[in-house]
Amino acid sequence: MWKVFPVKAAHLPWNYHNNKSICMDRRVKILLAEDDLQLGFIIKDNLEEAGFEVINCPDGETAWDQYQKKAPDICVLDVNLPYKDGFSLARKIRQKSDITPILFLTAKSLMEDKLKGFSAGGDDYIVKPFNMKELLSRIQVFLRRNKMFFRVSAKEFRIGRFSFFPDELRLVYGDNEIILTSREKDLLEFLCTHPKLILKREEILINVWGKNDFFLGRSMDVFMMRLRKYLAPDPSVMIETIHGIGYRFVC
Repeated sequence: MWKVFPVKAAHLPWNYHNNKSICMDRRVKILLAEDDLQLGFIIKDNLEEAGFEVINCPDGETAWDQYQKKAPDICVLDVNLPYKDGFSLARKIRQKSDITPILFLTAKSLMEDKLKGFSAGGDDYIVKPFNMKELLSRIQVFLRRNKMFFRVSAKEFRIGRFSFFPDELRLVYGDNEIILTSREKDLLEFLCTHPKLILKREEILINVWGKNDFFLGRSMDVFMMRLRKYLAPDPSVMIETIHGIGYRFVC
């Protein structure tokens, strides 16, 4: 049985509540794939106490199914999973998303095993047994890199010369104000939380519309045109079309 050293939320090595630059309405979702049920529950409890939403899966096939349904923000994968091992699962995830962080949990510490994990699409690697404080610290790196933080108050994004207030559906430029629809707000917020990254069409659809569908894709293109029109007064803000792939938000 693997030993995990728990950590209380009050003792976390960072303070979410002091960071008000970019934040999210919902809790960050973590997909946890761990076949050791006891270890899985320990990790899940500690992550939930730290404020995360955790999707706990006992095997690779269940994890892949939940990934497609729940679109998690971060994946924490054991390597030796039944039905579909962690490396194979990571490759499937990478076919869907280039930006979802993947962290491997494993008892294998050899360099060739680590290199295999990175080549499968992993971003980080923790060898068992491990301390929960270490896992939480690694997750914090992903959050900081992808600019995802917990909501602490009314939000404001600075987009070039614009101020964007998602909670109020307001986009402000000087003395001018645009009241966004709920869908426009969701789409612009997703772009703001993934700046400068090439976002695949299916990735945007799953995260904003909830599923990947041809007709919803047409609708997404219309919404992108609307946002471009709203943001046109500031030429430093652009929504680039990456042909055959998706979009990139540049500010």
